[in-house]
Amino acid sequence: MNAPFPAETRAMHDGQGRRIDYVRLSLTDRCNLRCQYCMGEDVTFLPRGEVLSLEEIAELARQFVARGVTRIRLTGGEPLVRRGAVAVATEIGRMIGHGLDELTLTTNATQLAEHAQGLWDAGVRRINISLDTLEPERFRQITRNGDLDRVLEGIEAARSTGFAIKINMVVLKGINDDELLPMLRWSAGRGFDLSLIETMPVGQHIDAFFPLTEARSRIEAEHALIPSTMRTGGPARYWQVPDLGITLGLISPLTRNFCDSCNRIRVSASGQLYMCLGHDDHVDLRAALRSNDPAQLDDAIGRALRLKPARHDFDLTTVATVRHMNATGG
Repeated sequence: MNAPFPAETRAMHDGQGRRIDYVRLSLTDRCNLRCQYCMGEDVTFLPRGEVLSLEEIAELARQFVARGVTRIRLTGGEPLVRRGAVAVATEIGRMIGHGLDELTLTTNATQLAEHAQGLWDAGVRRINISLDTLEPERFRQITRNGDLDRVLEGIEAARSTGFAIKINMVVLKGINDDELLPMLRWSAGRGFDLSLIETMPVGQHIDAFFPLTEARSRIEAEHALIPSTMRTGGPARYWQVPDLGITLGLISPLTRNFCDSCNRIRVSASGQLYMCLGHDDHVDLRAALRSNDPAQLDDAIGRALRLKPARHDFDLTTVATVRHMNATGG
């Protein structure tokens, strides 16, 4: 691949005046789990010919860094099921210190035991790991037959390698909301931060919405929470948990909208740029890339920025988009 470092930097701003400096870049829509809130049970994945090549992904990353993007997160599906995932991470990691400040990854950890060292060598230092329960049978239920032991093995490999780890827990009413405090304490015991996430009406309706206002109340009954000014380029609002020595993030698109400070865009595995998780509007970057005409890519990105909405339209009574999370890039 060996894409050159960006020769110039041109900051991107959307139609609301927000600076866009964070891109979530999907390597694949495929996943080896079938989490109920993320995809349908009988999901159909993209034909391989429609997925960006590793070289195209690296080139797209370079083009975004040249436009002022300082943080890139590799997502999926499950990014580590893509053959060559570590190789493309290595290529993008070469841009760190040359416009890119940080390369991170979101994963279900099932492949981390194999790939932790390669990701570290690529320049990744922070990993977000999706983990919604510590109960094996419940894990199988949520993920439709996933193996919790394999996930825990991957988490331990990442911890031993030295990554800063944040656990992402989607809170599901009547399914895992009784594990809020156990997950918080389990994470703290291993030096991991924890982010709690509200379910979003994306792709399908899941009747398990649990408001994080209630989650916060339950936690505060046991542990003091101190508001934090920490920002990591994502949508979470953070609290310090002094007696546990960790940071708690709350991602609450429905009970506390975070759109006013949105600084991100998402690119699917097929090269579709989605300006907002809660809208179906998108711009085709794959066609622009394959045209070999820089002006077409400039035009496509410019159109996307102008079209980026002021906020999402999430509403518990209806599904906001027809896309499942794995199709967008988690």
